[in-house]
Amino acid sequence: MRRLTRAEAGAGDASPVRVVHLGLGAFFRAHQAWYTHRANTADPTGEPAGIVAFTGRRPDAARPLADQDGLYHLLVRDRDGDRTELVTSLSGAYDGADAKRRDGALADPAVSTVTLTITEAGYLRAADGAPDLADPRLAGDLERLRAGDSAVSTAPGRLLAGLAARRAADAGPLAVVPCDNLVDNGATVARVLTGVAEAVDDGLAAWVRANVSFVSNTVDRITPATTPGDREVVASLSGFADQAPVVTEPFTEWVLAGDFPAGRPAWEHAGARFVDDVRPFEQRKLWLLNGAHSLLAYAGPTRGHETVAEAIADPVCRGWVDAWWDAAARHLALDAADIAKYRDDLVERFANPRIRHALAQIAMDGSQKLPIRVLPVLTRERADGVLPEGGVVALAGWLAHLRDGTRVRDPRGEELLGLADGPVDDVVPRVLAVLDPALADDAELLAGVREKLTELAR
Repeated sequence: MRRLTRAEAGAGDASPVRVVHLGLGAFFRAHQAWYTHRANTADPTGEPAGIVAFTGRRPDAARPLADQDGLYHLLVRDRDGDRTELVTSLSGAYDGADAKRRDGALADPAVSTVTLTITEAGYLRAADGAPDLADPRLAGDLERLRAGDSAVSTAPGRLLAGLAARRAADAGPLAVVPCDNLVDNGATVARVLTGVAEAVDDGLAAWVRANVSFVSNTVDRITPATTPGDREVVASLSGFADQAPVVTEPFTEWVLAGDFPAGRPAWEHAGARFVDDVRPFEQRKLWLLNGAHSLLAYAGPTRGHETVAEAIADPVCRGWVDAWWDAAARHLALDAADIAKYRDDLVERFANPRIRHALAQIAMDGSQKLPIRVLPVLTRERADGVLPEGGVVALAGWLAHLRDGTRVRDPRGEELLGLADGPVDDVVPRVLAVLDPALADDAELLAGVREKLTELAR
């Protein structure tokens, strides 16, 4: 079996670095890195864009990629079988704690764009959306940044340290593209970053406002965790001993709205869409795909299911999802034909038997995800006097997940496990109040969630 290197694969030299990425995970490699790779190969006469990527919560993620000169395969799975695609856009992969290298990359005037995949929880926001300056991790980073020490640990701290280095180098403007499931993610991250900058240095905050654009976008590609068996399939199909392949589906979408003051890769050559307003597409994805995913992640296991494909094949779960989609569709600013096609596509994607998308993986960080995936539709329905079945199932399923307690991975996990312990009548209002205090005052909703939670428990 051949070792995967640029020389062995005939991939040529690494492209000049034009993009910095924070959060070196599987989704980034199936999505943003793939779009950059495809953009580079679509126009061989143009200037290629390389990416230097830094790890977030898993520093070891960089090692196999560094050993492979940044190369890796996508294992694309659909009903007809598997295929591999070699991705060549990654020019470097490093531990995010390597402050010197990270700051140097962000201070390079050739770099035009920063992309982020750090999860919803990684932005360390308070309830009002501002940065949670009282969070001990962020507070520690603030002390170091004020002292001129860039050995910081949080994603906002690392990005700001790099931007401070860029300011000091007079390296010019750039765009930040946060590719996480946040409502109006460009403006949301702008608020976090400028808030952290203000807490460090007013001059730095002013520089960020004048020189950094924040691009709102919505991303879509199902990317389950890679297994040892997946690595064996990649080896068999490609002939390479790839230690860092990524499994994904054929479908992919990227819709962006915003300015790129220093230029960007030609992602449109790979199918990305640039629009004036990303919000309708963002809501469609968050409410229909992500909302249904969360519903299945919490309620599906109560019926014995472990994957999305298993759950969507269950007529009861499918009925819950259809009810949720019916409710969400009433509040989407897109035409009915677009919504119907997206729903049909989702059923096909969810049912793909070759994508083992674990419900436990989706269930992570529910306290961060439910407020943007489920509550917007739920609150609109309640304002119209409707008690949406799908929304009730999603909330009851989350409560069942917390009360089971064996698979809870959430930044507020310890708090939530305590709140979820006790009689159902007491648990429902105090847990839902974590998501939104107004939910605890909605008697009809509380009754519906209590009834459904009891049903799921049986």
